[in-house]
Amino acid sequence: MSKKKYYVVWKGKEPGIYSSWDDCLKQVSGFKNALYKSFPTEEAAKEAFAVKGEKIVFGTQKNNTAAKIQLHKSGHPVQDSIVVDAAWNSVQKDMEYQGILYKTGKRIFHLGPLANGTNNIGEFLAIVHALGYCKKHHLPDTPVYSDSRTAISWVRSKKCKTNLDDSPKTKHIFELIKRAEFWLENNEYSNPVLKWETSVWGENPADFGRK
Repeated sequence: MSKKKYYVVWKGKEPGIYSSWDDCLKQVSGFKNALYKSFPTEEAAKEAFAVKGEKIVFGTQKNNTAAKIQLHKSGHPVQDSIVVDAAWNSVQKDMEYQGILYKTGKRIFHLGPLANGTNNIGEFLAIVHALGYCKKHHLPDTPVYSDSRTAISWVRSKKCKTNLDDSPKTKHIFELIKRAEFWLENNEYSNPVLKWETSVWGENPADFGRK
């Protein structure tokens, strides 16, 4: 028995997603320069339909990344992505961070609690950790989401611009920062680092739930 497929029609009589080849054929038969493609899951079809078909049908790895960025810009979080978040305890002054696979909710890394850290440092380290994870597991077009604009800007500048005092009690934090900055300086990556739009999509899925 053949596996079920979903068909995306970008250019046809009625563009859309179809669950049978016969329905897809009705939309593209006789339509000049029709553009369509089959996908193994409905989720993959929905993501593909949200972007221009040429990027999917004729896509290179670079275009796959561009397609996911386009999906994000259309107002939808990319399912195949990593979401990171950090938490800071205002009483104990501890910081920790984690990363999850958005599609499954599985936690793939966690670090902390670490004394004398800050939330933005945790966000910065989490993003770099996620980029390192992607590189190790050969996921070059997987977006990384964070809800910290500050941390995203630090990653793009390859510098953690924290105001935290570098002192004996924060030595362990600055060692992690230096390792992260070294990784950014010595590794290339194509993964989009994107802002998680909390006001539109709800709470960051990697949130520690302490608000």
